[in-house]
Amino acid sequence: MTRSATLVTFVFPSALGRWAGDMVELRVFAVADRDGGRPTLGAALDTLCRTHPSLERRLRDDHGRMRRHISVFVCGENARGLGGLACALPPAAEVHLLPVLSRVG
Repeated sequence: MTRSATLVTFVFPSALGRWAGDMVELRVFAVADRDGGRPTLGAALDTLCRTHPSLERRLRDDHGRMRRHISVFVCGENARGLGGLACALPPAAEVHLLPVLSRVG
């Protein structure tokens, strides 16, 4: 078997884009971590941060978790409700990275 891969489009506001060469949209490939598996949000972020290292510390903490002040939406749904970084990505996934504006409760 082979590991599956998908092209992922990351979209983020210009405040984060300045750490990615002033881009507000970047495309990377996410590869499954095992044969027969599906690419995950974590794998896509690994690739994004490898190609744009200055984003790493702005998006994830020292333990590799998403920072609390960043909201992640995968194809329009909050990634926290989809399994967080373990969320399996559909083909041609679009991931929005947004700073949290306020917290309720």
